Order: sequence, then C-alpha cells, then structure tokens
Amino acid sequence: MSRSVYRFGGGASDGGDGDKALLGGKGANLAEMASIGLPVPPGFTIATPVCAAYYDAGGCIPDRIASELNEGIAHIESVTGKRFGDAADPLLVSVRSGARVSMPGMMDTVLNLGLNDATVAGLAATSGDPRFAWDSYRRFVQMYADVVLGLDHGAFEEALELAKEDKGVHLDTDLDAGDLEALVTRFKALVEEEWGKPFPQGVHDQLRGAIGAVFGSWQSDRAKVYRRLNSIPGEWGTAVNVQAMVFGNMGDTSATGVAFTRDPATGERAYYGEYLINAQGEDVVAGIRTPQYLTKAAREKAGAKAVSMEEALPEVYAELARVFDLLERHYRDMQDIEFTVERGTLWMLQTRSGKRTAKAALRIAVEMADEGLVSEEEAVLRVDPAALDQLLHPTLDPDATREVIAKGLPASPGAASGKAVFDADTAERKAADGEAVILVRVETSPEDIHGMHAAKGILTARGGMTSHAAVVARGMGRPCVSGAGSVSIDYKARTMRVGGKEVSEGDIITLDGATGEVMLGEVPTVQPELVGDFGRLMEMADMARRLRIRTNAETPNDCHTAREFGAEGIGLCRTEHMFFDAARISAVRQMILADDGEGRRAALDKLLPEQRADFAEIFRIMAGLPVTIRLLDPPLHEFLPHQEHEFVEVADAAGVDVATLKRRVSELHEFNPMLGHRGCRLGITYPEIYEMQARAIFEAACDVAAETGDAPIPEVMVPLVATEAELRIIREQIDRTAKAVFAEKGRSIDYLVGTMIELPRAALRAGDIAKQAEFFSFGTNDLTQTALGVSRDDAGRFLTAYVEQGIFARDPFVSIDEDGVGELIRIAADRGRETTPGLKLGICGEHGGDPASIAFCESVGLDYVSASPYRVPIARLAAAQAALRART
Repeated sequence: MSRSVYRFGGGASDGGDGDKALLGGKGANLAEMASIGLPVPPGFTIATPVCAAYYDAGGCIPDRIASELNEGIAHIESVTGKRFGDAADPLLVSVRSGARVSMPGMMDTVLNLGLNDATVAGLAATSGDPRFAWDSYRRFVQMYADVVLGLDHGAFEEALELAKEDKGVHLDTDLDAGDLEALVTRFKALVEEEWGKPFPQGVHDQLRGAIGAVFGSWQSDRAKVYRRLNSIPGEWGTAVNVQAMVFGNMGDTSATGVAFTRDPATGERAYYGEYLINAQGEDVVAGIRTPQYLTKAAREKAGAKAVSMEEALPEVYAELARVFDLLERHYRDMQDIEFTVERGTLWMLQTRSGKRTAKAALRIAVEMADEGLVSEEEAVLRVDPAALDQLLHPTLDPDATREVIAKGLPASPGAASGKAVFDADTAERKAADGEAVILVRVETSPEDIHGMHAAKGILTARGGMTSHAAVVARGMGRPCVSGAGSVSIDYKARTMRVGGKEVSEGDIITLDGATGEVMLGEVPTVQPELVGDFGRLMEMADMARRLRIRTNAETPNDCHTAREFGAEGIGLCRTEHMFFDAARISAVRQMILADDGEGRRAALDKLLPEQRADFAEIFRIMAGLPVTIRLLDPPLHEFLPHQEHEFVEVADAAGVDVATLKRRVSELHEFNPMLGHRGCRLGITYPEIYEMQARAIFEAACDVAAETGDAPIPEVMVPLVATEAELRIIREQIDRTAKAVFAEKGRSIDYLVGTMIELPRAALRAGDIAKQAEFFSFGTNDLTQTALGVSRDDAGRFLTAYVEQGIFARDPFVSIDEDGVGELIRIAADRGRETTPGLKLGICGEHGGDPASIAFCESVGLDYVSASPYRVPIARLAAAQAALRART
C-alpha cells in the first residue's frame, strides 16, 4: 500500500465511492460528496489496512503513518485557517470509525478533540460564546474518558445529573458557562481518580489515543456480535475518519440532525428525519433528548406542537432538500444522512445507503424501478432475500381487544408479544430456553446487541425514530417502540410502571411497531397480505431466475401456504410425519411388532387408505405440479414407546403383552440410529412398507387424474441409498406396484423414481446410481452430517466457537459447506448427468431457503431448490439474484 491517509474536502478528494474496501463506507462517501461539490467539512481517512497493522503491532498505531497524519492535519488547517492546538483559534476535530459496510452504533466516536485547558479559552473567544466552549469541553472530556480511557460512563452521567439538581434545572441546555466550567473540573478530577493520571492536554496525544480507540473498538464484544449476526468478515477492519468539527450547539440558528431521503419504515417517497436545535449529533442518535420532526407535514401528521426544521430554519431546510435529491439521484438509492447547521450554514457529515425495513426495501426498489432510477434487474438485486422473512409472518389482528397502557414512537414496524425482561443477558438466556421476550430499556446501547437480537421486540422509554434502538431494530426486523416517555423503568426492582399499572419481569406485553402502542397481555395476530409491491417484486424476480422453487411440505395447510407463496411443486414430502397421527400410530406399531410379512401386510392394509387420502389431497392442492414423495425414512424404534408408563397402553392396543413389547423395543434399539436401520434399508428388509406406500401414491394419482382431468406428477424418492443395487431392488418393487395399479385402474400416469443423495458414497458413486434414477435430490442436512461427521442436534455446543474462530465461515447447517459438502454435490451432479444426461437435480435440505446456498446451487446448475413454505419467497428472490449475478 503506497499510502495510508486520504484527504477530502476543500477542493481535495483522494478517493471516492468506489473505494469502500480501502476507505470504508463513511470515508468513501465523504470523499464522493466533496467531489460533487457538497459542503463537507475537510478531513482525512486512515485506510482500513492500517487497522490490521494496528493489531499486528500489539495495539499500537504504526510509526510509519506519523508523517501522513501530520500531513492530514495540515490539510484541515489549510482549509479552515485554524491550527491544531492553537490557544487563540483552535482547530477541533472528530474521530469516527468507518467500516466498509454500515455497523450503526457498534463502533466508537470522539467529538471536539483538540480541546484542553488552553484551547477552551480560545474557542470561547472566537465563538463569542463561553457557554458553548465549556459545553464542548465537558462533552469531549466525558466522551474521551469513556471511549479512549475506558472509564465508567455512569460516573460522569451522575455528575451531570447532580449539577442539574444543584441548579434546579432539568435540561443540559439550562446550565450556564460557569456551571459547565465547574462540571469540567469535576470530570477531570474523576479521570485522575479512576485513571490515575491527569486528563491528557497534548492535542496530538489526544488524537493518537482516539485513533487507537476507534481501531480497538473493531474487536469490541458488541462489534464482534454484530459482525457475526451480519456475516461481516473480521479481517476487513475499519477505517478512521478525522474531520474538522462543525457545531450544531452554537445557539438557535444551529442544529444537528439525521435524515433519510425516503421513509425507512414504509418506503414512502417523503423526507424523513429528526433534528435538534442547539445540539450536537450524538444528542440525536443517543436518545438523550427527544428530537423534533424535520418536515412540517410529519409534525402535523403526528399532532406534535414543536416547530419542525422546515418551519424553524426554512432557508437551510430548502438547501437540505436540494442536497437530498442530488444525493439520491447520484447514488440511486435511499440515503441515510447526518448533517449539522452551524449558525445558519449547512454542513454534510455523512451519507450512506439507509438501513430499511423489508417493507420499505420492497417499496423503494419497485418505485425506483418505476421512476427509471434503477432497472428492474437492479431493483431485484436491491432487496435482501432474508429480509423478506419480516413480511411473511403475522401482524396484530386489528379487531382484537387491546389494553393499551402506553404509546411511544413507531420506530420499527411489526408486532410481537413476549415476557418483559429488563436486560440483554436475561433476554438472551430466556430466548435460548425457548421463551418469547420483549427487551425493555430506558434506552439501548451497543452493549445490548445480543439481547436485542434474542428478543422478539424492543421497548425504550427514551429516544427517537433514529435512536440506537430504532436503527438496530429496523435492521434486525424486530418491532420497536421507542420514546415511550410515560414508561418508568426500575432496573433494580425489575419492573416498569405506566400510570397506575405495574409490569413485572415475566409479565406478557405486546408491542405494535406500526403504531407505537404498548399493550398488556398477548394480542392475536393475522396473516400478512402479500400483494402490491411484494407481488410486483416477485414477478420481476421470477422473470430473472432460472432455478425452480419447490417446497418441503406434507400437510394440506403447508401445501396451501407454499402455493400462495409461489411454490412450483413439492421437493420433499416426508411420509413419516403422516404415521405419527394418533389415529394411525397403533397400526404402525402393529406392523412393527408383527413376526412376518403377512402380519406386516395386515397392519399396512389399515394404513393404505389413510396414505392414499393423504397423497390425493396433496395432488389436488398442487394441481399438476411435481410432487416428490420420500418413502419412509426414520428407524422403526421412533414409533415405539420409550417411557415406562406408555408400555401397558401400547401393548394393550397392539394385542401383545408388555414383555413382548419391551423385547421388541430392545431388539430395535440402535446405538447410532442416523446411520442404522432406516431409509432404503427398511425397504429392502421389510419390502411390504414401500409396496404399500407406492400403491398409495399411484392409486391416489390415478384417482385425482380421473377426478380432475389434471394428471399429478409423482416423483418417488428412495432415501439413504449408498449403492446402485439398493436402488435397483427398490425401483423394481416400485415399478411392479405401479404396473399393477395402472392395470387395476385402467389408466396410467407418468412418474419418476429417484433417490436422495445424503451419503458421501452415494455422491462419489453417482454415476452408477444414476443408471437406476431419473432424479437426484440432495438431502443436504444429512449429507452435511455424514460428510463432516457432525451431529446437527449436538453441534450447537461447539459450532458457534468454530464460526467465531474462523474454522467455518458460516454454520454449515445454515449455509452449505461449499468446499466439502458442496464438492460432493458437484461430483454427484457431474457424474450423474454423465450417465443420465436428463437427470433432474435439486436440493431439499433446509439449505434450500438460504440465499448463499441457493447461489451455490445456481453455480452448480441444479434444476430446483426446495424450501419450507414460508421461505419460498426468499428462495425465489435469492434464485433471481444468483442468476443475475451469474450473468455479469
């Protein structure tokens, strides 16, 4: 790397939007805004590779960049006319992180750097406002102590609250210059007490400390959790942006704000944001003060009385609106913008593609395509497939009775019910135990990230629509109600009070993130309507994709749901789920306990009409689409009792004595059932089972064809095949049964016979197995278990550590292990098609709903993926994106 520091502002721009990997998102966008003529305070960016060098040097800033840092400061000085550390007219800077992808609230920031006991007087003189100067100094000491020195933030907050109590005021802005000077003295004393040294006065020492702290925050616990949740590689590192300070806290003509060019919750094409008069940016995002609306229309819609920015600073607002439009056209996406107004002058501090809800992402993508701002293909690529999950689940029933106990801001849409909990650790622990929880906080901080992810919803007493809680919740798809000022939270008692009602930890509450309402108890839900923007995006996706999308389903309800979501057939119908029905389990157990084939057939004859009815209903729902039916797969012992109290009841129902039943259970016991007597091994040793199932399939298909005139397309799948001989023997059974049924029914239908590839040997010998198969369906769940030698049920004990330490890039049970399991799939696909050129190929494991795995399937040239019903839309969109990216 030839250089480490890149300038921007004041006519200089060493980088641009295309340099995000090097400069981070913030740095690249600052350089880009400066290059197109927007008012950006001058500064410089320390490139991301320096982050790795910082850690390689044991947590030290490399000496080699010292001269470049000095040049960067000199650039800012030349543009501003101020000098860093000058007691008469000091240059102050901010130090912010900037990873290549946005990580809101995860990384640390230091503002007003350059203030000390000498420069504060110069700032007071040049600004003509001693209160402003001392307020800036107290903010700097407090922030530096927290971020750089690692001191307890609460002690400084307590000192600030005591200062307001002594003065008899409620707001920070009510403290005068003398109060703030005294507070700075108290803050510096706190630093010396806790740190053991005086607060640093050297401005270059301050700068190096802040840069080190920002690099250090890349490996903070909260940043690691965020990266893991969002699949951000740790080796990317963060850039650091050093920028001249502009001040929104210089009186009533100064302000700071956060805005979006469109509504990030709904996608509406309307400016959306908040601002605070006489404040710094951290006041808005931290939720310390409740901000005001940006536009007059938003204020009137909310019924708020406080003056909007459009009304308070009309000329600045008009300029800001012009910048909004310019940035959206330039970046061709909704922008998330931070700005400051210093004595009537607008300064742009940041722009980036805005985080948005799935609902907003859909609307923005579709409307931008309609506006001609992006192509339909770009619109398809703009929406995160996994985010669609936010739209595919119930919302509150509008007709249900609700006991509303509080109302805050509708910070992130959706609805959730759960037990109230008051800290992130409890939320994570209870969620791991399977409990639905709502995280209730005065305000959230980056340290709460793990609890926010575990919770079903988030409620805060303070903060606005762009607070930490709101931004993070929207990105996670969690409903959030923020700024519920009537809620009083007692962390020690673990309660919250609203009016005369008290909610204790464990009590159920409901949040409606669309209205901001907080309700006592659980409120019923209704299914979402998947029309409008959703339907339009799916149409565009379907035009672009190559892969077909099927579903894993075996109940009528799942089949109907999948069809509504656009499934093009069933890729996996698990017949064993049909056997566990209470009305059928006795016949299954009678079959298992039978001593010979005749006894097994007698029991199976009772199941035949039930199975036939199951398949007929599925064929009717799927209406001529292919239906892959997997023959019985699990070991037989799963159908037998295992608890002592069950034996008498089961023995009586089966007509055997308890001793006989226990002996049979013992005979069927397996040490490793996953690798035992299951799948095709059952079909070979107990051929009556597969014969009954095949007959049920073909009889149902013939009956439905006669009834509807629309012939079903059954695909009979044989599980756990390892050899060609196994599949050949069972295929002969299936074909014989089909021939007999067609003769009896006086009609025939087309059908396929294939196998599930879930063993490494089957993948390696796919060329031989394909001689007996017309399709392969990769059972990626079991193929992952057998290939890695890892039990999915037990892997949770160590897989997280494996992912955190980089042994696996992702959980292999979530995304296909492309180097291992993926290689087996490639081998099987190539060898199978070499033997049978028309061989149909698909996957039916849970990976079929994972976008990364779908992209892999596209690269291999599979014909379809099969996903659970609610993941069908995700698969449709992911398949389209994979196809579009494959063309570029």
